[in-house]
Amino acid sequence: MITQVKAQPKLKVLAEKKRLPYELIIIGGGPAGMAAALYAARARLRVLLIEKMILGGQASTTFFIENYPGFPEGITGMELSERMSEQVRKLGLEILWGGAVSVKNKKDHKEVTVDGKILTAKAVIIASGSEPAKLGVPGEKEFRGRGVSYCATCDGPFYKDKNILMVGGGNSAIEEALFLTRYASKISIVHRRDELRADKIIAERAMTNPKIYFFWHSVVESITGKEKVEEVVLKDLQSNNKLKVPADGVFIYTGITPNSGLAKDLVKMDKDGFIQTDQNMKTSTEGIFAAGDVRAKSLRQVATAVADGAIAAEAARKYIEENAHH
Repeated sequence: MITQVKAQPKLKVLAEKKRLPYELIIIGGGPAGMAAALYAARARLRVLLIEKMILGGQASTTFFIENYPGFPEGITGMELSERMSEQVRKLGLEILWGGAVSVKNKKDHKEVTVDGKILTAKAVIIASGSEPAKLGVPGEKEFRGRGVSYCATCDGPFYKDKNILMVGGGNSAIEEALFLTRYASKISIVHRRDELRADKIIAERAMTNPKIYFFWHSVVESITGKEKVEEVVLKDLQSNNKLKVPADGVFIYTGITPNSGLAKDLVKMDKDGFIQTDQNMKTSTEGIFAAGDVRAKSLRQVATAVADGAIAAEAARKYIEENAHH
């Protein structure tokens, strides 16, 4: 006679009660966050990506990207961002639209607060990016959106046949100044040094463009106008002389500020607020990783953001597996 043996319930059922809905939460949907999501989803981790604005982050507002490998003709920032988002969506990535305000480290999990709701996971990748640095001069705040801009691709079309100032001398400033030549009649670049920091190939294009002029070793002192920007006061750092320059708009590209406030008192940062990590994107707190522009590093480009995201996802996967039974 054959006795039927009832199948034993799997031990996994006991573990299910304690199982967190997500193993990994990624904060930020720029190139770093999307690359991390791609690697994490392919590793079959239960992953959630949180983004407050638009997938692609700052890259999506860059008019043209010429230095990302694989696109010999260049590609618009928006199209590259759309391709990346399509790739992660195909893997069924769960996306939550909202602003993450804090990350907390608990004994056996991490907590991320988004719009008043607490989400939990085993590990967190902070890929919250950065935003344009402000000059902090009189008139800048008052005229934001009325002549003061930090995004040439967003606002360039409003300046057809106008006279504008571009503040900054790095790649972003010069690339965007070149982009603005398709609209503005005259662009004056204000730079505190006497030579551009931008890559030589871009700098040469700007120097030979008939619409672009330069105010060397100069800084903006104030921005004035009635309803909108009408005039900018510049100061020559060598002579200390001040100069009033008529302008319809001021585009500011003088650097970036990291969006690292959500990890305040949680991880080590440098003096400027960028999150410090090791080569595996690990922060000073176990199970918290950082990737992309929010991280302290020497080069902030789409290529380095994507690399950061891939490394962070792999390091997070290892951490989650090693701590699966804790």
